[in-house]
Amino acid sequence: MTARKDKTTPHKKSEKRTWYKLDLSAIVYPTLQRKDFSSVYRLSVVLKETIRPDVLQQAVDIALKRFPTYKVAIRKGLFWRYLEPNNRPGPFVQPDIKNPCMPMPFKANNRYLIRIYYHECRIALEAHHSLGDGSGGMCVLQTITAVYLRLLGHEISCGGFVLDVDGEPDPEELEDAYMRYANAKVRPPRPGEKTYRVRGTKEPFYTLNIVDGIMSVKEVMNVASKYHATITEYLNSVLLYSLLQKQAEELHLKLRPVKIAMPVNLRRFFPSKTLRNFITMIYPSIDPRLGEYTFEEIVVHVHNYMRYYINEKFLRGEITTNAATQRNPVIRVIPLFIKDFTVRFFYTKIQDKNSSAGLTNMGALKVPEDMKQHIERFDIYMGQPFSSRTNCAISSFEDTLTINFASSIIEADVERYFFRKLVQDGIHVKIESNR
Repeated sequence: MTARKDKTTPHKKSEKRTWYKLDLSAIVYPTLQRKDFSSVYRLSVVLKETIRPDVLQQAVDIALKRFPTYKVAIRKGLFWRYLEPNNRPGPFVQPDIKNPCMPMPFKANNRYLIRIYYHECRIALEAHHSLGDGSGGMCVLQTITAVYLRLLGHEISCGGFVLDVDGEPDPEELEDAYMRYANAKVRPPRPGEKTYRVRGTKEPFYTLNIVDGIMSVKEVMNVASKYHATITEYLNSVLLYSLLQKQAEELHLKLRPVKIAMPVNLRRFFPSKTLRNFITMIYPSIDPRLGEYTFEEIVVHVHNYMRYYINEKFLRGEITTNAATQRNPVIRVIPLFIKDFTVRFFYTKIQDKNSSAGLTNMGALKVPEDMKQHIERFDIYMGQPFSSRTNCAISSFEDTLTINFASSIIEADVERYFFRKLVQDGIHVKIESNR
């Protein structure tokens, strides 16, 4: 399909411009846009040599052409928003900033929805969530990094997250994979209840508190195995335990359930090469009104929850539930401003209050064998929370596991409880922060 041409960019009359409908998840993110909030996440890689910005800019210019759904601008139609190709200059690499994941106005930065930063040995990619999830963003970051290393004279293979910049995009990379798999015969109900929210002093505008924990994968795995849990189950349990401690120390009229919003990468269960969003949320939780939980009981509860909910059958039902509104013929013809108001009201009053914190785990990040020697570690940040709380992102590379907290409140009590529990369990943790 074709879209109207941008008056600021000349095109031949015969040239067609492909546009992309926002995927099922991406529809929500522009609706939540505020002057002080954008749905922006950050991925970064720490190399073993200082970054050369001139070479990095060349790498970005070369690599980004391979990702047509990232070299775009967002546009607004009468009924829906969409993405159209962006041929303006940029995006331009720039020195890193103290407060990452800042709001991303759609008309700034020559309308690009990504930003590339560098600092010492670090390359960072920030992307608006309307383009894709962390897996798609990781392909962009690793491919840029591979091209950068090649420009410096290193031999770097393609594979995994590193795509061939000389090849044509696979049509499957551009698809809205949700709609392919939204075919369950039943839509499971979604019980919801107001959850505990961390109380804290909101930071000034444009301020994001970062706390990083760096540790050994083997140490964490050994501790998790003692609890008969996976690393994800163990770290989810530690975060729930920390939130319960935080709630217990506060003055409150009544206890509330503690719940974590955890995205699940659907590519693990439904074959797809899409570089766009393809995740759904699950909500591990503990209800302290039922009684006091030991940490061991929390681990058992989380373990059983994961086994019950993270499977192809349940996740297909979740996808089908999400797709129902987009397929509704009545909703499709409702003007965009009414859709925006409805989605924003629902998210603010219901969805955002359905979790106490966010946690995502991208797991073990793979790179081509000849690229490993150039990399120290990766970092992932879920970005600025929509409301006052903390978000936690986990990833690992070789034997280095990083846990990255991002918060918009001054107090770091949850983070302190979290890392204290890891240390109590015998895990050696190195802490870094932008404060």
